[in-house]
Amino acid sequence: MVTLRNAVSLIAMAAVVLGAWLAPLDAPATAQVEAGLKRALISFAAARALNGVISVAQGTEVSLQPLGVGVTLAPGQLLDPINDLVEQFSNLMLMASVAFGVQKVLIAIGGYWVISLWVSGAALGWTLWRMRLTRVPPWLTCLLVAGLMLRFAIPVATLGSDMLWQKFLASDYEASQQVIQTATGQVAELNPPEVKAVNEPGWIERMKGWVSTNGDVKLSFERLKQAAEQAVDHMIKLIVIFTLQTMVIPLGLMWGLLALAKAALRPPFRP
Repeated sequence: MVTLRNAVSLIAMAAVVLGAWLAPLDAPATAQVEAGLKRALISFAAARALNGVISVAQGTEVSLQPLGVGVTLAPGQLLDPINDLVEQFSNLMLMASVAFGVQKVLIAIGGYWVISLWVSGAALGWTLWRMRLTRVPPWLTCLLVAGLMLRFAIPVATLGSDMLWQKFLASDYEASQQVIQTATGQVAELNPPEVKAVNEPGWIERMKGWVSTNGDVKLSFERLKQAAEQAVDHMIKLIVIFTLQTMVIPLGLMWGLLALAKAALRPPFRP
């Protein structure tokens, strides 16, 4: 006698087997992973560009000669803390790119015919055992759950993560990426050339020239520092965004899928 529960299980297992072979989720999940990888690489390139222009500013030395006495200053070293953060940000963007690459490989592995055959065999055995109205062996349930996770978990987690990204994170990403690129251009424009004061005949004229040059250099580096600092908050936002998209959300969705599969395959309670 076929009960309603067994009929539902039969339909569900048929859908699982068809999904394992037809792979309706693999192509869109791969496309979303490639889009995420592209975003991470763009952020990585922007971070390296900002790191490069800040490094140029850090290496700038200003030679001054107040009252005929030579003085060499390196005001660009004030940017060292910001540049350290930029380097750490670029490393994290590289790690995010690697995470997207790993997701793409896992989707391809899950779509291999051996995994689909595994899921089909486990689903068939589980269904036959259930139709006989006997308790399904725990090892067969574990085998089926493992196959389902290998075949479907990564595509489902990827698509779910992308849906949340589109809903809550996309606008912040676009704004932050734009600010970082703009800051890079501003820092490049504000990078001052090496300044050397020319000895002038009178000490009054030399003092005036030194004060003028020193004030211009200080103002230039202050503007440069402000332009670089504009990107700091947005780099932190991007770190949060990519951490959520590559780790927190996918792992949370996979944990939810695992719990759902275990609950759906749990044997019915018998008083």
